[in-house]
Amino acid sequence: MASRRSVVDYGLARRATLASVRAGRTNLTEVCDAHPYLLRAAKFHGEATDVQCPICRKANVTHVTYVYGDELGEYAGRVKRTPELDEMATEYGEFRVYVVEVCQSCSWNHLATSYVLGTGEPPARRRRRARSSQ
Repeated sequence: MASRRSVVDYGLARRATLASVRAGRTNLTEVCDAHPYLLRAAKFHGEATDVQCPICRKANVTHVTYVYGDELGEYAGRVKRTPELDEMATEYGEFRVYVVEVCQSCSWNHLATSYVLGTGEPPARRRRRARSSQ
């Protein structure tokens, strides 16, 4: 995989959420509320993991990876798989990647990590034609 920059791991927030659920301070309906589009993305475009769902313990979570960035244009906000990220990292200067873990059984979802990929170079500036002064 391409070199990840500005990595943010949301593991502590995940642990705090799970502790709050187990202590009874947070209701299951507050954490098992995945949007139908997210569940559909997990089913058809997600990447399976070996991590068991921390809520229902019936299924493994699926990772759904979204990409955002000014350079991406119409591709911003789309779901991508890991091989696609490697290819994109050589084509674009910079874009942010968000990995969401989703349980398709109980609808648990949590942002797992985010990071920046890309060449690190500014986007190529398009040359404008000089106007003639007539």
